[in-house]
Amino acid sequence: MKSYFLIAFLGSFIPQVCAQDVPILKHYDQNHLYRIALPLGGIGTGTVSLSGKGELRDWEIMNRPAKGFSGGQMGNGVPFFSIFIRETNGKTHTKGLMGPLDPVDYQDKEGRPVDNHGIPRFRNASFDATYPFGQVNLSDPNLPVSVRLKAFNPLIPTDADASGMPLAVLKYEVKNTTNQPITVSVCGLMRNFIGNDGSKTRMDWKGDLIPIGAKNNQNSFRTSGQVQGIFMYSDSVKKTAEQWGTMALVTPAQTGVTYRRSSRSNDWENALLDFWDDFSADGELTDKEKLVDNDPQASLAVKMQIPANQSRVYTFYITWHFPNRFAWSAENIGNYYATQYTDAWDVAQKAAERLPQLEQKTVEFVRAFMQSKLPEVVKEAALFNLSTLRSQTVFRIKDGTMMGWEGCMDNYGSCQGSCTHVWNYEQATGFLFGQLAQTMRKTEFGPALDETGFMSFRVGLPLATNAQRYKAAAADGQMGTIMRFYRDWQLSGDTSFLRQFYPAVKRSLQFAWLKGGWDGDKDGVMEGCQHNTMDVEYYGPNPQMQIWYLGALRAMEEMANAMNEPMFAAECRQLFERGKKFADEHLFNGEYYEQIVQTAAHKDQILMATVASGRAYTQDPPYQLGKGCLVDQLIGQYMAHVYGLGYLIKPENAQKTLQSILKYNYRSSMLNHFNNMRSYALGDEAALLMASYPRGERPQIPFPYFSEVMTGFEYTAAIGMLYEGQTESGLLCIKNIRDRYDGAKRSPFDEAECGHHYARAMTSWGAVLALSGFQYSGVKKTMAFHSQEGTFFWSNGYAYGTVQCKKMGNGFSIKLSSLNGDVALEKFSIGKLTKTFEANHQLKEGQTLTMQLK
Repeated sequence: MKSYFLIAFLGSFIPQVCAQDVPILKHYDQNHLYRIALPLGGIGTGTVSLSGKGELRDWEIMNRPAKGFSGGQMGNGVPFFSIFIRETNGKTHTKGLMGPLDPVDYQDKEGRPVDNHGIPRFRNASFDATYPFGQVNLSDPNLPVSVRLKAFNPLIPTDADASGMPLAVLKYEVKNTTNQPITVSVCGLMRNFIGNDGSKTRMDWKGDLIPIGAKNNQNSFRTSGQVQGIFMYSDSVKKTAEQWGTMALVTPAQTGVTYRRSSRSNDWENALLDFWDDFSADGELTDKEKLVDNDPQASLAVKMQIPANQSRVYTFYITWHFPNRFAWSAENIGNYYATQYTDAWDVAQKAAERLPQLEQKTVEFVRAFMQSKLPEVVKEAALFNLSTLRSQTVFRIKDGTMMGWEGCMDNYGSCQGSCTHVWNYEQATGFLFGQLAQTMRKTEFGPALDETGFMSFRVGLPLATNAQRYKAAAADGQMGTIMRFYRDWQLSGDTSFLRQFYPAVKRSLQFAWLKGGWDGDKDGVMEGCQHNTMDVEYYGPNPQMQIWYLGALRAMEEMANAMNEPMFAAECRQLFERGKKFADEHLFNGEYYEQIVQTAAHKDQILMATVASGRAYTQDPPYQLGKGCLVDQLIGQYMAHVYGLGYLIKPENAQKTLQSILKYNYRSSMLNHFNNMRSYALGDEAALLMASYPRGERPQIPFPYFSEVMTGFEYTAAIGMLYEGQTESGLLCIKNIRDRYDGAKRSPFDEAECGHHYARAMTSWGAVLALSGFQYSGVKKTMAFHSQEGTFFWSNGYAYGTVQCKKMGNGFSIKLSSLNGDVALEKFSIGKLTKTFEANHQLKEGQTLTMQLK
């Protein structure tokens, strides 16, 4: 007997309709598929990645990174989807829904080179992407079908919960390319590998990885609401373990569903053989009377008739629920998403109810973004790096607070603590998910800050008891966080947010003025020991810290005025003017800004809270920038442009500096470049070096990363160029980055620094802001764009939409739309042209405002 589940729906079959097509941003041909891994999962939930050829890889759903983890035992039979076809003449075909093996897959590994190596595959494959959508295109001249796999997880700016669902949506659109009807079945297969997160394993005598701690995992078939499929759980994994939880493989299909909760025992790989024989017979599955293996192999199939030259869509959801997260804590700090769902089946049921609407909203976002008059490479850099928000780099603890590693190593998080000096760079969270950004500010200016204004630049967990575990403050981290607080206040317009945290923000700036601190003599110049994002301390004035400091002073001035503290605002302004004058007169060498290395005379003159390394120097400090040309020396100025704080240094000096960075740090090829550290660019790839020493005088031991290349820093320089009108140069630098992440050499969805999915790379969103000129203040209720014709996407983290600008005589005809959320608006500007509205005007969600500006 077949295990066949059939529900009559009004007595007739109604095929699923294909989702609306998504505009394609990037196409990858068959030579650029091998490294593609598009993360499918929500913010803070973990992911499984879709490869360029259609495989599911990197199962990172159990609270930790798991690069290379296949989801169970290695080799044949790890999770995959397959297709069965019966033609009118009775001829049948069975194939894995995967593209051909890449030449690198053939390397000698004793007959088991890659996962699912023995599964018949489609001959031709390509990949299309507009994140969060990935599409695998499969065809074969010997088959009567072509297949498009459309995979995604909802991504809706401003709605973190809808963008934080623990699932992967897979839609296989199968087209009958013949003039005769055919029967087609699509099947998903996966083992119940609960307890095995890719690290808790042992290797058996055949070389297979076997889960540790999981015995007799259980699979059950369920049907409820709009879904049916296999629910997976474990009674043996400890309920306090990170690897304890549930998974589900389900379909919303209501007819033609068959299933197997298990296969036969996997001795001599017979589990896969047994499945293949069953499915290949007629495209249906026969359940087993009992489960075998500790990780029983489940499968779920959907069978349909496809008329001649028509298509049908086979939809599957993979869901998961692993509530226990420890991250960098000894205690279970949990997962926010696990408070929204009871288990993986609950995820599937709620997803099925909401997905049509959420998919429509996700398509709406992507279409709006794609309409923007922006170079394709800018769209790609901004959109594809949003995948980092869904990687294991990011998680949300039980109360919803967003936390972040710096990145992910293969099997563990990289550099814990929501590191302020790294997260300072990224702009995606603040401009797309304002409430999430605010949770990070509430941590930094709440439990991470003490009564002296000291901010632990790496936060410990749990927050209530351990936030200040790391007893060091970073100069760039703390000053940049003040600027980010200003940004988040401005974008939200939330005065209560400022009022609540203003004393803490003020205290964090005043920390710089403590004796022996960054600006202990309070002259507007950072001379003290300054720990920073290069993971060392700089001694003496330098452009990177100084310009961050100037930005913090300007932001503090604005916030002090808003809080009716004119004297403190004036004090900040005075220090800003003095510091600006010093930077332009003493750090600028005519081409770029450089460091003046100087130390205190005695160690007791150094505030030890600023010395993360634990060793303070009073002479000849190692790891300095010195007279080098630093790639991100204008990071503070870049952020000041984004946040509407104006110039922090002389405009002509900023422009000259960026020209010098391109002149001295740009390499059209890395073939002749010496690098003693990590390599993120190789061979004939073009890049911007972290630092160069065009005038000689390189310190014998410069800061560690001086010879490296890292994308977040490159974007910083490139976007600075865009803001200064050096558009061609800025776009060249961005293009170089994306050329390196081309699918053949590296994944387009994984820009690395110290680990995969590095947070700093999300500064790429700044290019969207620079080229559109978008700025919004919810405090003043103003919105502004550059004076140029075209359509542009905008988002302030609480609402998003588009603006269409059309030249009309000496002015513009404007159509301003909000697609999601409401936005307060009392003044709209395009260039120097302005329109004023009545007080408390609101642009409501779904509305379009038409106006003429002259």
